[in-house]
Amino acid sequence: MHSTLQKQIAAAAKQTKADLVIKNGKIVNVFTREIIEGDLSIAEGMIVGIGRYEGKQTIDAEGRYVCPGLIDGHVHIESSMVPPSEFARVVLPHGVTTVIADPHEIANVAGVCGIQFMLDDAKRTPLDVYMMLPSCVPAASFERAGAVLSAAELAPFFNDERVLGLAEVMDYPSLREQHPSMLDKLALAANANRLIDGHLAGLDADAVNVYRSARIHTDHECVTPDEALERVRRGMYVLIRQGSVAKDLKKLLPAIHEHNARRFLFCTDDKHLDDLWFEGSVDHNVRLAIQAGLDPLLAIQMATLNAAECYRLPTKGAVAPGYDADFLFVEDLETLKISHVFKSGKQAAEQGQATFRSERSACGIEPTLRQSIRCQPVTEADLCIPMRKGNKAHVIEIIPNHLHTNHLVTEVDVRDGAFSPSVERDLLKLVVVERHRGLGIGLGIVRGFGFKTGAIAASIAHDSHHIIAAGINDHDLVVAIEQLRRQHGGLAVVKDGTVLASLPLEIGGLMTRKDYTEVLSGLKQIDKALKAIGANGSFNPFITLSFLALPVIPELKLTDQGLFDVNKWEFIPVEAV
Repeated sequence: MHSTLQKQIAAAAKQTKADLVIKNGKIVNVFTREIIEGDLSIAEGMIVGIGRYEGKQTIDAEGRYVCPGLIDGHVHIESSMVPPSEFARVVLPHGVTTVIADPHEIANVAGVCGIQFMLDDAKRTPLDVYMMLPSCVPAASFERAGAVLSAAELAPFFNDERVLGLAEVMDYPSLREQHPSMLDKLALAANANRLIDGHLAGLDADAVNVYRSARIHTDHECVTPDEALERVRRGMYVLIRQGSVAKDLKKLLPAIHEHNARRFLFCTDDKHLDDLWFEGSVDHNVRLAIQAGLDPLLAIQMATLNAAECYRLPTKGAVAPGYDADFLFVEDLETLKISHVFKSGKQAAEQGQATFRSERSACGIEPTLRQSIRCQPVTEADLCIPMRKGNKAHVIEIIPNHLHTNHLVTEVDVRDGAFSPSVERDLLKLVVVERHRGLGIGLGIVRGFGFKTGAIAASIAHDSHHIIAAGINDHDLVVAIEQLRRQHGGLAVVKDGTVLASLPLEIGGLMTRKDYTEVLSGLKQIDKALKAIGANGSFNPFITLSFLALPVIPELKLTDQGLFDVNKWEFIPVEAV
């Protein structure tokens, strides 16, 4: 440390040449929201000066803007379907140099083994991957995930400097009722002086008071400006999310003004690999905000300095002395067109392509992660939904590009005393198969997918990650579920008993070791197969499907134990009286 510090001070004082000097750049100053000029001096991976400098290496920015590296304030890397080492090759070209990750997807499958895998794999990339420890495994007390994590099991991870705190507290009933296990986790984070993230989906101002009293300081679940303001007024940071299914940015921007802007930052939360690659990460958030009328320098400040301060990262988020040399060359601030990305003073991407290869692991993947599908074969008889009293049923109605669902009570087709899916009514059968121990099958009805035929199935079903499937007929549903059993998880699309496309995800049923280009190719085949069964392309059916089993987001969801009314916090029958 002394040697590094000495070299940095000497370079700052111009007693020695800097390792790298950037000349002819227009520096985006996020402290004052202005553009300044000067040479940028870098030594030992840190910015040591702005002014006139000479370096061992000089790079001409050619008049481009020099912008701080972007920070994603909340992301589940598992949703990209690749581990951190491959994820980095996708997001660094988009200017993201730091992410705050919550590994609760893999933790729900494999517990501490899953968390350790993510930490170990993250070491193999230049991307800074900080982690918040999963607070709710399972997401709700009645859920049957692949693991249950206590405060005692989480505690050793606080020895890792990359662990910043406790991730999204989504089990509001346990928080409100001061459940001992929840209090243990909150106390663990508080005693270690670590941060705690919130998850206040659909909750009112009274609930915000409860969260703040528990020292919880963020929320990424706001969907209206009023919700955002309620949280900011009570001292929270609000993370504006733009993911693959939850697209809240444009709705929330009206909440931001000069007096409160420093309490807002950006996140992606859950975003598929193809959306990350073609659309972008939080760079997409920044562009959308600018297009909607937000000042470019303010949007950049939100994606950099605000995020760094929110998560207590004192050397991140700015192009200034004493800050890590994580920066971008940007050709135009209005479009945020990124030409080069530098991480710790070294080039990491150029013209949209990573210029590094993540180090490959020499060790294998734990059996717990490789063999995570443990359910027995499902039969068509297992999928019968009896309708004994009439033809009215409780139905989950999806809202495209939203995590929330509507709770409908509507007429359905009944044949031989059981629910029959209907193309005309756009009513499909929904199935959740407990895959960790083979304990049960939940059945329901869903409206809004628009499929004309076939079925889809996935082992990505937030947050317990059972197998979830939706389809027009039982035979295709069984074929799709069986395909996932054979390939140890992933995605599958079936039509007329034939698997049109599938993507194996052998790491916990959530991720694969394949190169991201292979995954992109596989997702392209999935998209083609979805069109063949009637998907209209206005939303991603698999991402939408993956959230239909999450019983902490209103209004109606399906678990392996049955249909769950989130507002009433109780299970209900499919058949309506």
